[in-house]
Amino acid sequence: MVEQAILLTDYEEAYRCFHEAHAEEQTFGALRDKEYARLDAGGHIYLDYTGGGLYAQTQLDEHFALLKNGVLGNPHSINPSSSEATRLVEQCRNDILSYFNTSSKDYVVIFTQNASGALKLVAESYPFCPEGRYLLSFDNHNSVLGIREYARTKGARLDYVPLDLPDLNLNEAELDRLLAQESRGGFKLFAYPAQSNFSGVKHSLDYIARAQAQGWDVFLDAAAFVPTNRLDLSKYQPDFVGVSFYKMFGYPTGIGCLLARRDSLKKLKRPWFAGGTITLASVMGQRHWLAEGSEGFEDGTVNYLMIPAVSIGLKHLQSIGIETISAHVGRLGAWLLGELESLKHSNGHPLIRLYGPADMAKRGATFAMNFYQADDTQIDHRVIELEASKLGISLRTGCFCNPGSGESAFGFDQVEIDTCFAQPKPRLTIEDLRVCIDGKSSGAVRVSLGIASHFKDVYAFAQFAKQFLS
Repeated sequence: MVEQAILLTDYEEAYRCFHEAHAEEQTFGALRDKEYARLDAGGHIYLDYTGGGLYAQTQLDEHFALLKNGVLGNPHSINPSSSEATRLVEQCRNDILSYFNTSSKDYVVIFTQNASGALKLVAESYPFCPEGRYLLSFDNHNSVLGIREYARTKGARLDYVPLDLPDLNLNEAELDRLLAQESRGGFKLFAYPAQSNFSGVKHSLDYIARAQAQGWDVFLDAAAFVPTNRLDLSKYQPDFVGVSFYKMFGYPTGIGCLLARRDSLKKLKRPWFAGGTITLASVMGQRHWLAEGSEGFEDGTVNYLMIPAVSIGLKHLQSIGIETISAHVGRLGAWLLGELESLKHSNGHPLIRLYGPADMAKRGATFAMNFYQADDTQIDHRVIELEASKLGISLRTGCFCNPGSGESAFGFDQVEIDTCFAQPKPRLTIEDLRVCIDGKSSGAVRVSLGIASHFKDVYAFAQFAKQFLS
């Protein structure tokens, strides 16, 4: 299917040149053939790793063998099946701590549905108050942005760190100014992504200690960062970290975690309790005692059948090496950036407008862009996705649940946004936004690379893009 879009002789020459410069890519070619053969067997060009990672065949084999041969029961007991499930769950906590180079002395692992679930746990439990503050960057996933609703309800002050154009990095002067502003004595929470899920920008992990030195607690959204980068919690110690494991290694979905520093976790006050979160509750006494550590934040029964698959996935990443994976996507990403930059219409106008850094120095292998005709008229991103889908190319379009980055990249102004939200409608849609912004982009095309990416994937996308040249 996709092979029809590739001129084989051109591909062979490009592939030869790339591998002459990067002989280490042969390792990933063998890995793809062994663990991800279903991609080529089905004619897939998968370019949506920031949306979701891909699992290896050995992950499935090992986990299914465990389920086939074992008997695991609800962990809230001491019977044999329950005890075995408890052992595997606790082993997974230790594996996670080890993977991020920390220990149970410093951090607690709290299982959630995903990174969004980790964010919500902190949002609903953080001691916001009228004297407190919530600071976040324009570049944030909606799940981080959503914490503002809890902060507002409790009267905390809300501030945003703007982005610098065109690279979409945080404005460091404004960050330092906001961090240094005097506080009225309440708790202060600063939240930002280690890597943008919109532009791929890698925001400095040094911001963590910089904020903490000014008395801030820090929530690091690591969901888009950790699939291809090392997060060393012995070196960088945010108060809270959110992770989705399916973004790291594809399977299982529905499990993430909140990594919380022990001293920071004590600040959180849960607004309710559930099964498994208490040591004692009474109807007649109208009282309850919340359990300490992870148990106080894991509502009901954890996903004990799937949690062992997290240990298996981490072992898979470790067998390859996260630094090796990072270098791999960096090489492919650099080649793709060069190709996209070279695409010009016959009148010299660029086909692609990229959002974020123009090289791989301060970015991950996530690329947001829009396509333009020779007269600089934008091609609707939905058209690009539709045409790509016809060729078996999986990419993503929209704002990627990151409205702040989109508003900055697309050049929205306050008047346009205020006008849009002033419309007398019970519920606004993206179509309403398109009317308000008067022809500006309301979304972008995003391609992203990961562990199973191959040169043929980036080559196919470059060839696909060329069909829009005139």
